[in-house]
Amino acid sequence: MSVSSPRVVFVCQKNAGKSQLAAALMRDLAGDAVEVLSAGTHPGPALNVQSVESLTEVGVGVGDEHPKALTDAMLGWADVVVVLGAEAQVEPVPGTRFERWITDEPSERGIAGMERMRLVRDDIRARVEELRLRL
Repeated sequence: MSVSSPRVVFVCQKNAGKSQLAAALMRDLAGDAVEVLSAGTHPGPALNVQSVESLTEVGVGVGDEHPKALTDAMLGWADVVVVLGAEAQVEPVPGTRFERWITDEPSERGIAGMERMRLVRDDIRARVEELRLRL
């Protein structure tokens, strides 16, 4: 009997930054032990350049990822849905664990640019590491 890998969907509003960061970091940390998707409730046109650069700094790539819309099929596929930020609104699916991560927003303290993105990345990375251990 084979045991399937846990399946996680990371969701944010645009699927251009935070959910893509979380997905890339989980893929890097967990490898094939966790199946990962990311999506947005209102996907943007392209990935956030600074998000991608912040991942590159720590040796993590995004591959051919691009913003995509969250679907009912993705929600049904997932064991865990993690919604990043307060903007994205997702209706919970019975039997699927839902979490909302409100990441620290350095811009509220006047921190911008790559310094901001590194702080966001590191906050999300710590949460991803903790989730991986729980899975």
